[in-house]
Amino acid sequence: MSYILIIGAKSDIAKATAREYAKHGYDLYLAARNVSELEEFANDVTVRTQRAVKILELDILDYKSHQSFYDQLEEKPLGVISAIGYLGEQEKAQSDFEEAQQIMDANYTGVVSLFNIIADDFEKRKSGFMVGISSVAGDRGRKSNYIYGSAKAALTTYLSGLRNRLYDAQVHVLTVKPGFVATKMTEGMDLPEKLTAQPEEVAEDIYNAQQKNKNVLYTKWIWKWMMLIIKMIPEWMFKRMSI
Repeated sequence: MSYILIIGAKSDIAKATAREYAKHGYDLYLAARNVSELEEFANDVTVRTQRAVKILELDILDYKSHQSFYDQLEEKPLGVISAIGYLGEQEKAQSDFEEAQQIMDANYTGVVSLFNIIADDFEKRKSGFMVGISSVAGDRGRKSNYIYGSAKAALTTYLSGLRNRLYDAQVHVLTVKPGFVATKMTEGMDLPEKLTAQPEEVAEDIYNAQQKNKNVLYTKWIWKWMMLIIKMIPEWMFKRMSI
């Protein structure tokens, strides 16, 4: 099996996804900042699955480093999964543009920078898959998280266009839209149990959707229908709501 590159590899969803792919026989590149935090995890995955796991230093906001980061991979990956997510602080972002820019760059601009490089390579090879973890927050703007949501909306649109571009090259692009997920990023939030997925559930859904060449994945599945209803609410009514 070839390597899978997972960026944002320290997140709970990324770690669960790494375990899922290793379980199915894939070797792993795990990329993140401060990779020393990944050493114990990488060793554990190797022991449990007997797959090769390499950890790589990557700053998703250091755009000029992205080409050299990809070039130095001795074996180019079969696929790439972006699990980068930075929720940030909505209220702070409303008055502090540095916080707003951090949210937008981490969730969108940095991913686009690296994905453009990888897409060019996959297109030439006429093979590969690309998975971007977006969010249901990008389906409609809400006052509680519209800076984060707008960045994820941009990522969703980017992935849609990338899918269209790479179709003839037989490169598969999957957009993942999780709803509530029990992770460190959502720790302390009062999440409804029946609507909240565990990282392991999301990872299994991602693997199955990618293997079946699906275009868009909502996880849990109920979010597909919930967001359909939410998007149908007229704007004159929606702006009065607190959801």
